[in-house]
Amino acid sequence: MELCDALFDGGTTPSAGMIAACKDAVSIPVFVMIRPRGGGFVYSEAERDVMRRDVVAARELGADGVVIGGLRPDGTVDLALVRSLIEAAQELPVTFHRAFDLTPSLAESLDSLADAGVQRVLSAGGASTAVDGATALAELVRQAGSRLVVMAGGGVREENVRTLVSVSGVREVHVRLTRLTRGGEQPARRDLRLRRPLPEDEAAWEETDEQRVRSFVSTVMYLD
Repeated sequence: MELCDALFDGGTTPSAGMIAACKDAVSIPVFVMIRPRGGGFVYSEAERDVMRRDVVAARELGADGVVIGGLRPDGTVDLALVRSLIEAAQELPVTFHRAFDLTPSLAESLDSLADAGVQRVLSAGGASTAVDGATALAELVRQAGSRLVVMAGGGVREENVRTLVSVSGVREVHVRLTRLTRGGEQPARRDLRLRRPLPEDEAAWEETDEQRVRSFVSTVMYLD
């Protein structure tokens, strides 16, 4: 089981409480997503530090593996980050998530991740869905051999998984299989929305603007 928060944003790191609760509730292995925010996969030094701390925390909470990813500004795999997180994971197996599909050469990325010690790569063969990328996945499976596992992910459904496995030759698939759910209570204010839509740009994310905070504090300090 891959454990994530913020599924609408492609998955981010779950809380410590959620990791502990899931480990108590299930008997199957739990792999924890290590992703400090949504948006792009090029991370600052502060974010890299958070990711390393999250790997350590997940390991100490009993995670059976971690799922990571990170890219350099040119789109290639951030091997320095990968090696740092593998070191923090110690004996835990490490999976590289679908940031892999954004790299300029899947073949080169696969080799570099195998050499770094990653045990599994999640991919749709560079396509939007694994079914569309099934032929490319088949080539990745052949290239990987026994060095690491190529797991197919992206739009895998009950109605297409047989074809996907047949064409690609993958032995593992990643499925989301979610449903929309909601609390039983009726909203007190149907006209009031607290949730904001995600940005159209998948590389974008929202963060606090320090200059605006300083400007705001400066303004309110002089209010009567």
